[in-house]
Amino acid sequence: MTEDLGTAQRRVDPTTTASSAPTATGRVRSPASIVDVAALAGVSAQTVSRVSTGYAGVRAATRERVLAAMDTLGYVPNSAARALKFGSFRTIGVVAHQLARTGESRTVEAVVEAARQEGYGVTLVEVRNPSTEDVTDAVAGLAAMAIDGLVIIRAEAVGPDTLVLPPHIPVVVSDSRFVGHLPAVATDQASGTRQAVEHLLGLGHTSVSHVAGPAGSRPGTERLEAWAATLRAAGHPVPAPYRGDWTARSGYTVGDQVADDVAAGRVSAVFCANDQMALGLMRALYEHGLRVPDDVSVVGFDDIPESAYFWPPLTSVAQDFHRVGERLVSLLFEQIRGGARPDTHVLVPVELKVRQSTAPPRA
Repeated sequence: MTEDLGTAQRRVDPTTTASSAPTATGRVRSPASIVDVAALAGVSAQTVSRVSTGYAGVRAATRERVLAAMDTLGYVPNSAARALKFGSFRTIGVVAHQLARTGESRTVEAVVEAARQEGYGVTLVEVRNPSTEDVTDAVAGLAAMAIDGLVIIRAEAVGPDTLVLPPHIPVVVSDSRFVGHLPAVATDQASGTRQAVEHLLGLGHTSVSHVAGPAGSRPGTERLEAWAATLRAAGHPVPAPYRGDWTARSGYTVGDQVADDVAAGRVSAVFCANDQMALGLMRALYEHGLRVPDDVSVVGFDDIPESAYFWPPLTSVAQDFHRVGERLVSLLFEQIRGGARPDTHVLVPVELKVRQSTAPPRA
C-alpha cells in the first residue's frame, strides 16, 4: 500500500496544519500541506517546519520566502501539535484591567516586548470588572487557549484566597498581596508616597492634603495609607482626603473644594495619587485664580511622559513600568524552566522627580 508524499510528511511532522478553504465553486478543497509550502518556496519540508516552529538557524531571505508561501496558500501552523513535539505552545497569557490607565498599558507593553525577546507570543484578555468570578473566568479561558504561563496585571479586588488557578500553569502577579502565595512583582508604593509627602513637609508645609484614587483600587489604598502614616510619623495632622477616580476630570471636579480650602488657608500642599488627577486639579486651581506653586504646591504619582510638559512641570513619583513588565516575564520563565519559588517577591523602587510645581509655602 502506498500513500502520497503530503500524507507521509504530515504523519512524520505533526507540527503544522492548514484549515480547509472553499473553492470558487463552493466546494471545500484539501488543506495546503507542508509539502505544498515547500514546493512553492523552493525549499525542503524540513525548512518549512523549522520556520513554522521559530527555529533560529534559517537564513532571513529563506525565512521570508517560506512565510510568503504560507501566506499565499493560507497555511497555518498548528500550535497544539507544535507543543506536543517541542513541549511548549510558545505563548503566554496576560490578564489586565483598565488598559486605558497608564500603569496597566505600559506594563503590558513591557510584558509583550520581554516575551517577544524570549520568542513567545502573548494572548491578552482585559477584564472590565475585576471581580473574583470575572478574573477566574478570564484565567480559565486563557488556559483553554493553550498557554505556557500566565501574567496577571493588578488583581485589584481578587485576593490570594479567592483566585482560582488551573493546576500546573506557571503564574506571576503584579500585586504585593500575593507575596508568599505566588511569585509577585510590585512597585514600592509606600516609599514613593513617603518621598512625596516628606518632600512637601521639608519645604515647610505644615500639612499635606491628598487627592486619593478610587476606594476599590489596591494601589490607591496603599498610597492613601502611606500618606496618612507619613503625616502621623512626622507629627502632622491628617486631613480628610479628597476622592477621585484616576481621571483628570475627577481631579478637576475636586478642584473647586481644594480651591476653597486653599483660599481659606487650610491647604498649601496637595499630593495626588496619580498625574492625571494632578493635571485636572491644576487647571481647576488656575481657573479659581490660584497659582501653582505660589499659592499651593502639587505633587503627582506615576511620572507619565507628559508630566514634564505640564505648566508648571509637575513634581511626580516615577514608576518604572518597563522594569515591572520585564521582571514579571523573567519570573514567569524561571517557573516555566523549573526554577522559581512560590514566595519569590520583587519590589521595584521608585524615584521622586522634583520639578517646578512645588515650592515653600507663602510666608
